[in-house]
Amino acid sequence: MPAKSMDELVSLCKRRGFIFQSGELYGGLKGMYDFGPLGVELKNNLKQAWWRSMVYERDDIEGLDSSIIGSQKMFTYSGHTKTFSDPLVDCKDCKTRMRADHMKDQSVCENCGSTNVTPPRDFNLMFKTHIGPVESDENLGYLRPETAQHIFANFKNVLDSTSPKIPFGIAQTGKAFRNEIVARNFIFRVREFEQMELEWFCKPGTEDEWHQFWLDSRLNWWEQQGVPKDKIHVLDVPADDLAHYSKRTYDLEYEFPHGTDELEGIASRTDYDLGNHSKGQKELNIQAKVYENNESNTKMSVRDDETGENYIPFVIEPSAGVERGVIAVLNEAYTVETLENGSERTVLKFKPHLAPIKVAVVPLKKNNEKIVETCKQIKTDLMKLGLGRILFENTGNIGKAYRRHDEVGTPLCVTVDFDTIEQEPAMVTIRNRDTMEQERIAVSELTDYVRKFFL
Repeated sequence: MPAKSMDELVSLCKRRGFIFQSGELYGGLKGMYDFGPLGVELKNNLKQAWWRSMVYERDDIEGLDSSIIGSQKMFTYSGHTKTFSDPLVDCKDCKTRMRADHMKDQSVCENCGSTNVTPPRDFNLMFKTHIGPVESDENLGYLRPETAQHIFANFKNVLDSTSPKIPFGIAQTGKAFRNEIVARNFIFRVREFEQMELEWFCKPGTEDEWHQFWLDSRLNWWEQQGVPKDKIHVLDVPADDLAHYSKRTYDLEYEFPHGTDELEGIASRTDYDLGNHSKGQKELNIQAKVYENNESNTKMSVRDDETGENYIPFVIEPSAGVERGVIAVLNEAYTVETLENGSERTVLKFKPHLAPIKVAVVPLKKNNEKIVETCKQIKTDLMKLGLGRILFENTGNIGKAYRRHDEVGTPLCVTVDFDTIEQEPAMVTIRNRDTMEQERIAVSELTDYVRKFFL
């Protein structure tokens, strides 16, 4: 049962250490959030699941981790300095700033109702910075608004160093920055966020087949993360709403607590990106409308083994926001259950591989030296499995420990009691988060039990 509202998720996230408002002690920095002890684990687990599916499970995709700051030239020839903007409207009375394309009536302020508003004007979303000690237009750089452009800029480097065959892909996760006019809906639309992006390079003429392939693949992947396909609506973006570089785009729209909105986009970008950054554009049969580039020192082309001709590959781009993924996973995992005694429990039923804490090891009595030592040894042994965080939960109250770990989504709790240290063979109690069932198991069998559980 997903959360009834975004407020429920926000409350849980702060109370249990998933997500905090950035700079809260000074009133908060709007559109910026900090991931707490459990939030950083959940976010990393989601990114690792994406990386594993893209890079480790495939031999035709390579990874990249590029610079966060990009040169002015890169974003000029990509078109970002001219086209990466949203329409901005200012209210002259209450000083509220609004996105014109999100307003019901662009002549009326949504905050105070005044009609004393400015006409819409383009507002570039990139954050500017200066590279080096001198602040000048020549030294201007940008915090990247997406990870994609650095992938395109490194296309030939990856091609020459790993020698892949077309089709192949380059994957990257990392920070991106957009100076949103209006940050809203918790971590859904923020000014600093992370992306999971794949650029899939294919031969012109095969792009429609690969576009469908990646649509199906991404839907399956989200379902594996606990976001069912029936909660995702595939929008074939109408032609008049497509980005200028896109031949066709599928938006995966999820039923977020605030409403149905984009979770991931899968764009067919033709040869627009590599064509913009390529040297010798006139020598290549570039199909997209690109900016004339006389400053690049690299041809972004490959040789066709069949015809002997050089061509620029087309691109399919599945691009997902990590923070939006975190909301979707949290929302689907959020469950409130009524127990047999009439009480309620809140539980996050994460897929086991995403759970921030994989196993909690809990002593029945926190100040018993032998029980505590046994717990620590069990934690050490389980950590060797490399599953993620194994927590020694030394609160001394089993009931409260179970409820807390239900609420943060820990799949298994292992309890060490007096029988564990006094009887042979040593036995512990394992409690399952979803069923709340408990079973006794020998300590010698615990590692195999946990390993099989998370397989």
